[in-house]
Amino acid sequence: MIPQAFDYTAPKSLDEALGLLAKGAKPLAGGMSLIPMMKLRLAAPDHLVDLRRLKDLNYIREQGAAVHIGATATHYDVENSAVVRGKCPLLAETAAHIGDVQVRNMGTIGGSIAHNDPSADYPAALQALEAKVVLKGAKSERTVSVADFFVDTFTTALEPGEIIREVIVPVEDSGTGTSYQKVAQPASGFAIVGIAVRVRKSGGKIGMARIGVTGLANRSYRAAAAEKALEGKAGSATEIQNAASLVAERVDVNSDLHASADYRRHLAVVYAARALMAALARSA
Repeated sequence: MIPQAFDYTAPKSLDEALGLLAKGAKPLAGGMSLIPMMKLRLAAPDHLVDLRRLKDLNYIREQGAAVHIGATATHYDVENSAVVRGKCPLLAETAAHIGDVQVRNMGTIGGSIAHNDPSADYPAALQALEAKVVLKGAKSERTVSVADFFVDTFTTALEPGEIIREVIVPVEDSGTGTSYQKVAQPASGFAIVGIAVRVRKSGGKIGMARIGVTGLANRSYRAAAAEKALEGKAGSATEIQNAASLVAERVDVNSDLHASADYRRHLAVVYAARALMAALARSA
């Protein structure tokens, strides 16, 4: 189908873009979600502001104890960045699971998390990483945690006129093991269930465990009960299985034509155990 007619602007500066957005225009990044929605007439913006040419939004750099990723960095950029691979391997691994090579070359990290599909891959990793998102408006800028940013299905903390300026993820401590494991929907590549794990051991015991979950509920989340069950444990097969069994505790699990709630719950337990075992094997 052909989208409804709209105006298009490719601004030369971030300030120009924000000024247009403050007047009601809508941002366009990679267009992987917005353009199909426009073709199906599920979205009909009057004015699109193309952010892809703005250098102020396209970067990946290490700064202090964190990696700063501009909103228009593509999934391919994140997957192949030497900085991300070396300092935050979980995010690079997760980016490699997104769609196909064409999608990864066009889609952007900012566009993906702003859309906030409940089956998207990035949110699981960002939850496990305890990342932050910088939101920029024409006259304001604020930083929010991902726990507060991902509000509900296709709903985020973004206010009208705001865009994502960058994503901030911590530089991973040495000895931390990470893994992202997912069950992909064959046609779209979205996660029926996706589990992102970070673990670190000290003195033979697990001192830190972070588990991010996507695809299971109306939004991504951290499996806090499973994390707590692992703390102080050696990471035996039984302990891993016991922790994995808690990833869907007190969660209203999605059910659709791809997977029933019971099947998704089962997959979450299986893939949480796999991700934990893989992450522990990679930890020092």
